[in-house]
Amino acid sequence: MDTRTITRRRMLAGSMGIAAGAAVGTTPAFAAVDPIDSWIRRNAVPVGDLSQLRRSIGGAQIVGLGEAVHGTAEMTRLKVRVVRFLVEELGFRAIAFEDDWSLGTELNEYVLTGRGDLRALVRQLSKETRTHEIAELFEYLRGYNSTHRDKVRFAGAEYFATKHLAYDAIDEYVGRRAPDRLAELRRSLDPIRPTMTDIGAYVQWYWREVPDKAPYIAKAQAVHDLIADLPHRPNDRDHAITAHHARQILSFYTAFSLPEAEIWGYRDARAAENVRWWHGFTRNKVIYWAANAHTMNAPHLQFVSPDAAFKNVGTALRDWYGDRYRSLGCTFDRGTAFGGVNLPPAAADWFEHRLGVAKLDQFTLDLRQQPQPPEVRAWLNRTARTRGIAVPGSYLTGDSPSTWYDAVLHTRVVSPTHAY
Repeated sequence: MDTRTITRRRMLAGSMGIAAGAAVGTTPAFAAVDPIDSWIRRNAVPVGDLSQLRRSIGGAQIVGLGEAVHGTAEMTRLKVRVVRFLVEELGFRAIAFEDDWSLGTELNEYVLTGRGDLRALVRQLSKETRTHEIAELFEYLRGYNSTHRDKVRFAGAEYFATKHLAYDAIDEYVGRRAPDRLAELRRSLDPIRPTMTDIGAYVQWYWREVPDKAPYIAKAQAVHDLIADLPHRPNDRDHAITAHHARQILSFYTAFSLPEAEIWGYRDARAAENVRWWHGFTRNKVIYWAANAHTMNAPHLQFVSPDAAFKNVGTALRDWYGDRYRSLGCTFDRGTAFGGVNLPPAAADWFEHRLGVAKLDQFTLDLRQQPQPPEVRAWLNRTARTRGIAVPGSYLTGDSPSTWYDAVLHTRVVSPTHAY
């Protein structure tokens, strides 16, 4: 073999990654290239650039902004960044948040006007959201609204801790708009007004200790029907808000009369209605901030540990809005959540396990990104598992990643949020 031939073969071997000392005549062992890993690496975009979300969101009227668990600093701060992008770049002007409607009305007043004590309000949120990272969301919204005429509005999407504020607002409205029916209203409203300032304690009392809940539900229904029956102009926003207060009171008393297994589905059905109502009331594009279990489109959702199956909010919104509802899921591999809950690496058969090949601390991945090799399509369309709540071993299943999410925002390692 002449010198030129040997040189050419050595150059070819080098370009193919063969060790310089390998025998030219032997067959090298090449590592197989996994098309799924390659697709993830090629399409994962570091979160310094959120512009990829434009394509993921498209012409959506409602965006579900989920999170695998509550109470992680990295995912919460990333979600605040996404809110800023949606507000400042894509014109979203309303937020529906996974917490109580009546508390949300006070937080809305704060972000619109600055009135109210933010620290006191944040400390009334659900336990895992009483954090500095969540306070940063409200500080951003207040700062934005203070310098813009086209303001962002905030609402709670839940009924589960309906406060005295809702009862007082209904009483005040009827006294002002229909004083001749005030006595009738109070015969139903006053007996169901919470007798405790601690709504959590009141929930436990009503749920666990009241044997006959029918009278409470009947009176809540009477309040709801009286408000609905009052004369009002079309598009009367004052009446619409009051009627929404009444719906939350009725939902509250009805929900905690149900068997525990049925509350999951009832809660998400009401939350979906509330998000849709908020979209119609504000006449603006809405960001729905909640857990992935609520925001994902999951027609066959199964929750494992705790065990539950129900139609969630994201599925209802996709049914109503079609492609105008988009689902963004925040996922992670491992870490610690609020309260010191240790969450081990994603199990090998969980969707997010494979995302680690991107070797990025945080990135976005559009699950619609093309082209998709057959192996990628099969992976995205296969029934999968993904992390559920902040309980080791808890997961969601029943559908595929391409059904759940239009895009994911993945974090490699998470740490706890900080109590406010």
